[in-house]
Amino acid sequence: MNAKIDFVNGKTSTGLLQMAVPLMIAMLLNMAYNLVDSIWIGNLLGENAMAALTNATPIILLLTSIGMGATNGLAILLSQAIGAKDDLKAKTILSTSLISSVIFSLVLTVICEFGMDEILKLLKTPASIFPMAKDYISLYMLGFIAVYLYLYFTAVLRSYGNTKFQVLAILSCTILNTVLDPFFIHMMGFRGAAVATLLSQFIALILMVCYIARKKLFSFSFSFVHWVEEKALLSKALPSVIQQSIPALSTSVLTSIVSGFGVTSIAAYGITGKLETILFYPAMALNMAITAIIGQCVGAGRLDRAKEYLKTSLIYSTGLLVVLSLFVVVFSGNLSHLFLNSTEAASIVKTYFLIVSVGYILNTTTSCFTGTINGLGKPGMGMYLMIFYYILVRMPLADLLSHTTLGLNGVWWAVLLSHGVAAVTAAFLARVLLLRANKHRDDGLPNGPVNLKLG
Repeated sequence: MNAKIDFVNGKTSTGLLQMAVPLMIAMLLNMAYNLVDSIWIGNLLGENAMAALTNATPIILLLTSIGMGATNGLAILLSQAIGAKDDLKAKTILSTSLISSVIFSLVLTVICEFGMDEILKLLKTPASIFPMAKDYISLYMLGFIAVYLYLYFTAVLRSYGNTKFQVLAILSCTILNTVLDPFFIHMMGFRGAAVATLLSQFIALILMVCYIARKKLFSFSFSFVHWVEEKALLSKALPSVIQQSIPALSTSVLTSIVSGFGVTSIAAYGITGKLETILFYPAMALNMAITAIIGQCVGAGRLDRAKEYLKTSLIYSTGLLVVLSLFVVVFSGNLSHLFLNSTEAASIVKTYFLIVSVGYILNTTTSCFTGTINGLGKPGMGMYLMIFYYILVRMPLADLLSHTTLGLNGVWWAVLLSHGVAAVTAAFLARVLLLRANKHRDDGLPNGPVNLKLG
């Protein structure tokens, strides 16, 4: 399949927008998909159900992040092979990674189904909402293979410069989920929301597979399954998995800290998580877009283009996030009532966004830099960055500040401070890697993929 967008020779702003905008739309539709569950659950079933969903959410985020990380690792290798015009390598990567994805998603499903009690205990899930949270996650896991394979196919399409179809797929499923949610909640209560989500996930996968088969975008063959490629896939996928999963792990830890402040605080934190997807998803879309674009530029030996794309993404993302952040900060209290009719919860939500606010702009710049680092073929560096500012900065700081007079607000301040640390560190790492890549090229490799080594 030929690339739909010429990243190497085309106009930078046009290429970035053609790649990133459909991804952002797909992310925003995915956000709407997730918000539907929360709105119906909060309004139809009340505060306890909202708190149960909040406790279940970190597990879902972690699993989704694992899928996104693993498939983003695939995108790094595949986009570089495409940029280098190595069709045989691309076919081998595709076939080998598809088999690996099926096996891996099934293993994760079994682990989670049998270990769910222990996972929820680690999250300090209150006894009053424990059965509800367990029911929701157990049902969700039945469809996890569909979620994983959907992420796999979108990563493949993204590597080729095709991001438009997933918009139609997720739009169809969002509409379906909106219709099915109240029906199944009425029939089955809290578990009904999980059933509606389960059905929608499988439909998204079916639409994706039908699209690929009809268009004959790429082919799969067992003859191209070479397990020797698994080492290369793992070398990119594992750091990407850790990189994507650490924010979800952080959410899990923060949820357990917030749990100590009561059910209303848990429900309010769940609402903030839903609302800030408006601010996080554009950053995630840019990260994915930049990873694939930079990968193709590196594969073609065009570091000059990689730098141009980084600069353009920083300009566009900053402007977008200023507007979105202002909207969420100003209207957060009102938006909270869409999920739960609680003045106390709305007050917590409003305070959260007032404190964190500028952190979302910093987070988006961080995503542009980490996308560049990934595209340069160094997802391990992105992984170390995430470990640093989430595990070494955010989590300990949140726990520490929550025990001061700041109380719950101390957790929010920890979130803001960690965003600042991340932006500065990511900018430094991306600059170092680009400088070393230039030196590597100037030392005798003017064309072809750049193989960076950091001593």
